[in-house]
Amino acid sequence: MTPPARHATVATPPGPFSVVVTTGTDGEDVVLAAGWTGDVADLLPVVHRSLRPTWVEHAGSLPVLDTVEAFVGGDVAAIDAVRVRQRSGPFLEDAWEVLRTVPAGQPDTYAAFAARCGRPSAVRAAANACARNAAALFVPCHRVLGSDGGLGGFRWGTPVKRWLLDHETEHAPVPVPVEA
Repeated sequence: MTPPARHATVATPPGPFSVVVTTGTDGEDVVLAAGWTGDVADLLPVVHRSLRPTWVEHAGSLPVLDTVEAFVGGDVAAIDAVRVRQRSGPFLEDAWEVLRTVPAGQPDTYAAFAARCGRPSAVRAAANACARNAAALFVPCHRVLGSDGGLGGFRWGTPVKRWLLDHETEHAPVPVPVEA
């Protein structure tokens, strides 16, 4: 039996952002799904069937939404510590972990992301990992671009992806050059 889940929504510049959480074994919230929608019904189908809650109650607010507001306020690293739970095959689960290592303000191409995943020839599989990511923002699939530098796709629309990339570029820490 899947544990009960809660959902809540917060306003963001590109639109309403909703999150579905469950409680981890340590009592802390874990994100199952997130995205730019005001309707929780848009999120539940992307949760793996083994994790999909049988019911979800409206929480009004959730602590993770404070993190979203910090991100929107310019702390683009705030999302890095949010716990997520996704299930699939080994490549997708590994790829989702690797997505969390793509720095804000320094997007990868699908080819570079595939190489980062240890499978440089698996560009389509890398793109599939982005497309099947249920925890948008916290697993930042928006940080992966087409090989031509174009936006590529995004479940929540390319205007949202463009806003995220521009926001992160504006607020990301400037990397310190390494001297040779």
